[in-house]
Amino acid sequence: MSSKENAAVNQLLALLEARYALRVLWALRDGHAQTFRLLQDSVGGITPNTLNTRIKELREAGVLSHSGEGYCLTLSGQDLLKRLSDLQAFAAKWQAGQVRKAAAAAAATPAAALAPVPPAPTTPSH
Repeated sequence: MSSKENAAVNQLLALLEARYALRVLWALRDGHAQTFRLLQDSVGGITPNTLNTRIKELREAGVLSHSGEGYCLTLSGQDLLKRLSDLQAFAAKWQAGQVRKAAAAAAATPAAALAPVPPAPTTPSH
């Protein structure tokens, strides 16, 4: 990868790494415009100030716009999400693997290790 391509990827990753940036984009993936309030509810847990900041950054980056109906993805934003669409399939496979790994680890733990340890006998003090 050339240094120019590397710089472009780093710039995009910096944009997407910002807290809630991907969640904002993901909330708009269905193509329906959302008002500020609806977008805030769709993202969940984001403060109005943080949402305003993310919206500003994503608009400046050209992946988000505002119409009379609310916020929506630009063609560039739609293209980005199309390229990230495999993320959902990957996440489902990855999560299933994590569950299997946890189940295997639990099965490998001897039952004696899971049993409560009886209290040590006490001797009366004089």
